[in-house]
Amino acid sequence: MMDALSPRQQQILELVDRVGFVTIEALAESFKVSAQTIRREIITLDSKGILQRFHGGAGRANGTDKLRLGHEYKSQQEHLEKEIIAKQVTQHIASGDTLYIDVGTTMERVAQELNKFDQLTILTNSILVATKFDHARHSVNVLGGEIAGQDGSLVGEQAVQQLRNLRLDHALIGCSAIEPDGSVMDFDQRKIAIKQAAKSVSRHSYLLASQHKFGRTAFARICHMDEFTTVISNTGKGIITATG
Repeated sequence: MMDALSPRQQQILELVDRVGFVTIEALAESFKVSAQTIRREIITLDSKGILQRFHGGAGRANGTDKLRLGHEYKSQQEHLEKEIIAKQVTQHIASGDTLYIDVGTTMERVAQELNKFDQLTILTNSILVATKFDHARHSVNVLGGEIAGQDGSLVGEQAVQQLRNLRLDHALIGCSAIEPDGSVMDFDQRKIAIKQAAKSVSRHSYLLASQHKFGRTAFARICHMDEFTTVISNTGKGIITATG
């Protein structure tokens, strides 16, 4: 069995998956560590076969099997934390609600938990989230767009426009990092546009973030955490922090 990834290694893998290639200098700047530290992380990930080391940076591993490993790794990480977050989300949802569910392995676990409800109307840009629901009991709608990355996510203006024409009860939003000042950050601006659109058309918005994402940074800003109705995390053994 392969060793678990550290939070920083998970974020490096996520970034490489989203943009294809990233330099050591850019990673060092993003994580506020030395280039040598990043180089060691890349060597470790390359040895596991889940990304490929290049001169000056790292890129996606060659081969479909290696690409799938990245998502499998993230699915296996922080299992208990994702379980706590998923259970907390259910306290805010009722059968018959309409909601947007973001992409990511935490959202996939949340979807499994929400499948226990009845007659939900689901909108998502994640193919993998959509497959977690019983389509005979729920209305599951996948937003249109271009497939981006190994997580089965769809991005593009089509998805943004679809959301802007709707009114939803809830939006469940993920992120890559939350900076010390409360800025909620992510690496992929295409996905950020969809997150922002979903949040803007929902009566209640929830930021779902595991504890390790606090105090970190990423390339682009989604919004401030105070702009969400509620922040749900495993911090403090699953305490929900209401902010809006």
